[in-house]
Amino acid sequence: MPRTKNYNEQEVIEKAMNLFWRNGYETTSMHMLEKEMGINKFSIYSSFGNKEGVFLESIKCYKQRLHVLIDKLKGSDQGLGSIKAYFYDFVAFSREGGCGKGCLVTNTANELGPDAPEEIRVVLSQFTAEVRAVFAHILKKDESFQAGQIDEVADYLIISMFGLASASRVFSTSQLKNYIENIFHFN
Repeated sequence: MPRTKNYNEQEVIEKAMNLFWRNGYETTSMHMLEKEMGINKFSIYSSFGNKEGVFLESIKCYKQRLHVLIDKLKGSDQGLGSIKAYFYDFVAFSREGGCGKGCLVTNTANELGPDAPEEIRVVLSQFTAEVRAVFAHILKKDESFQAGQIDEVADYLIISMFGLASASRVFSTSQLKNYIENIFHFN
């Protein structure tokens, strides 16, 4: 007879997501996950397979939380101004709870070594490509950009977003504001 789960998978994944967000993928141990999630290793392995499985589910959870901002961006008709607003919204999102956590995807990409699981690399790349595609879509609607500039500016913005995500962990709000304002000074 199968055992019944005495926990809500979504709740324990949110706890795991926050642990990975604070400590990183590489640093987070199974023991830390067990303690943070409030379930034993058997339950973790049974529900998620392994640490990588917990992390991949954590990324899905993170994407769901961030999609509120991305959906707001997609629904805007303010062109480049809506992307700038997204940058500011992201800083607020990354500082929920009073600490600068940055971006779970960026943090993980920054820490992964050459032996990192390929599936994690793929998920991180896909996520970044999705955000870049939204930037490109918004830029296409902005008449101030020519078709040949769209990819170049979208690349610039996603790399800038990557930098902002890292910077949001350590720099002050005024420094981040200066950074964002300078990103959006196009000639």
